[in-house]
Amino acid sequence: MNREVLWNYAFPVAYWVRGEALLPSTLSGSVLQFGEYRLDCGRFELRRKDRPLPAQRKPMELLILLASREGQLVTRQEIAERLWSSEVFVDTEHGINTAIRKLRYLLRDDTDNPQFIQTVTGMGYRFVAPVSVVPPIASAMPTQPLSEPASPIASPARHRAVAWWSAGAAACVLLVLGGMFLRLRQRPPEVKYTQLTDFTDSAVAPTISPDGRMVGFVRGGNAFLSSDPIYVKMLPNGEARQVTDDGRPKYALAFSPDSSEIAYTVLDSSGFSTYVVSAFGGEPRLLLANAAGLVWLDPQRLLFSEVRSGIHLGVVTATVTRAGLREIYFPAHERGMAHDSVPSPDRRWALVVEMNGDGQWAPCRLVGLEGQSSPGPVGPSGGCTSAGWSPDGGWMYFTATVGGQSHIWRQRFQDGPPEQITFGPTEEDGLAVEPGGRSLITSVGVHESAIWIHDPSGERPLSSEGEVVDAPSPPVFSPDGRILYYLLRRGEGGGAELWRTMVDSGKSEPVFPGISMIFFDISPDGKQAVYTAAAPNGRTQLWLASMDRSSPATKVGIFGAQSPHFGLHGQILFQKIEGNSNYLEQTNADGSHLAKVLPYPIVEFQGVSPNRQWMMVVLPKGGQNNLPTVSAIPLKGGAARRVCDGYCYPRWSTDGKFLFAGLENPSRSGPGRSVAIPVGPGESLPDLPPAGFAALTDPGRVPGAESVARGWLVPGADPEHYAWVNTTVHRNLYRISLP
Repeated sequence: MNREVLWNYAFPVAYWVRGEALLPSTLSGSVLQFGEYRLDCGRFELRRKDRPLPAQRKPMELLILLASREGQLVTRQEIAERLWSSEVFVDTEHGINTAIRKLRYLLRDDTDNPQFIQTVTGMGYRFVAPVSVVPPIASAMPTQPLSEPASPIASPARHRAVAWWSAGAAACVLLVLGGMFLRLRQRPPEVKYTQLTDFTDSAVAPTISPDGRMVGFVRGGNAFLSSDPIYVKMLPNGEARQVTDDGRPKYALAFSPDSSEIAYTVLDSSGFSTYVVSAFGGEPRLLLANAAGLVWLDPQRLLFSEVRSGIHLGVVTATVTRAGLREIYFPAHERGMAHDSVPSPDRRWALVVEMNGDGQWAPCRLVGLEGQSSPGPVGPSGGCTSAGWSPDGGWMYFTATVGGQSHIWRQRFQDGPPEQITFGPTEEDGLAVEPGGRSLITSVGVHESAIWIHDPSGERPLSSEGEVVDAPSPPVFSPDGRILYYLLRRGEGGGAELWRTMVDSGKSEPVFPGISMIFFDISPDGKQAVYTAAAPNGRTQLWLASMDRSSPATKVGIFGAQSPHFGLHGQILFQKIEGNSNYLEQTNADGSHLAKVLPYPIVEFQGVSPNRQWMMVVLPKGGQNNLPTVSAIPLKGGAARRVCDGYCYPRWSTDGKFLFAGLENPSRSGPGRSVAIPVGPGESLPDLPPAGFAALTDPGRVPGAESVARGWLVPGADPEHYAWVNTTVHRNLYRISLP
């Protein structure tokens, strides 16, 4: 078919409402077919073997554009102009990449050997599959056979048929128009973006002064536990200036009631502490120890979080001298952490941002500051990382990750339905509501992740069409170091597929196509994978699968398992919540002989050595200032050996001859570093420092140990061979008008 005819046929004149193309009803019969797929342009529906596939609007618009121009180059500039020209704010480069990635996922296309979408490097894309137009479905109106002459007088039956057909057609038109009207009525509220910063790196974690004249923020890629400096900017157009040079990990910025100082939380060897610094810069000073997420209820009284024991962090209120301290809320789970809280304007309620017993961000929680109600979750069912209130207390605002995307939501106080405010390929992180209540300030931008390889020849990236997941399940090498396994998020939703990449060739492929996982581990012989997946009851389900797909995956029969690993003799080790604590448990591959591995609670299960001699476990306390410690525990029984004083990230080399202790938090901006510790025969650990390694320990304290210039790495066979997930972030502050 002539390409221009195909384009005109598939794309008649579109109607535009608020910058969005609404395709007229004449397009509803236009169906493009390629391979096993049928694309209904009017219904925005893609089917494979007559089964509908879920897809968002932008990828569908892009697919229609590419398929209707079969064989022709469609430039990235043309895609941006056709699909995003009317958007107020969008990073079109990231938007195009995301849409292409999602299309390839839906079409099961291979970037190295494309059957549908071919990348023309540096220019755009070409749809290479043959496309045909399927004629519209035949009319339901009876037609007269060609062999019979037309009767000049229609029969009553024909009149009735015509009448019924006309009524049906009219009903369809009304349904189309009614549906269009409802779509317009149900469109998300329109918001307007005004850019406030223009950094080539990032601005995150905004907070607004009570007088509304200043915004404070962290200039760096991470809002939580960032080692980057704090900046202040006069609104709306003042120059941003640096006010701290504090390299410790920090979060939870908040202005004092008179706007003269900024408080922020620091995590160091003593735990969480709150410091304050002048809004004009200077030396920070300690305001309160064992205090996180601090805000002022009034000039004398504070609301903050403190550690009760281990890392159990809950919300309390007191004066700056801790007089009149009163507990407000502690998570039920001992590993739960209420990191910060935002009081309502009348100071009777607070929105709490917390982590659950698995160490993951949980939905925000509404608590009463006067004990007037039981705490309950609010906002969307996703990880909530920041919250705020309208000045009249009528609206609650949240930044939450739902379906793998972080956006801003709102909800009527106290129990209205959550409503999404922001959409699109860019994401929002952090929020601060301005005093007038008509707008908020948030950090808007994009992030991308890819795997990099380090070996004696240098460093290089491995190609991947998606977002590589590094937490809670990091990538792992095969025992011979030739294959790298990792979770890759390509489609919608919070799950990801298990992929493998051949290190030498760079060839990548899914291991279990279409299977969404949360955590995985590969057996020592490389023949099996154990993984967790989301179950219909909202918990996790444990599965076991053959790597060659010679048999179907089987349920192990245990719900709520986390961080599964293969143990001795094919047993499966995993972390599981019992009561208010985490325990390390084990089971046989068929789900039998379920038992606790350790009789006491743990904070976190981190992994197993290659020869299954050691388990790495975070124990609740025992280190400096009675904080959690990372310890190696023999699987065959015996005393625990401390690896780190405090929190670290131990990983084993593929042959078990080195133990890498990552001494920096992966959420911090810098790459950190690791200590590579040589291990004796049979994975026998050498003499480690009695209290374990601290963050600044000299590797020379252990014979043969050496420093590696990355703290969050995937070890290969030795300190010269490793991989890491490189995440690039670009965000700036924007003012968003509230509907």
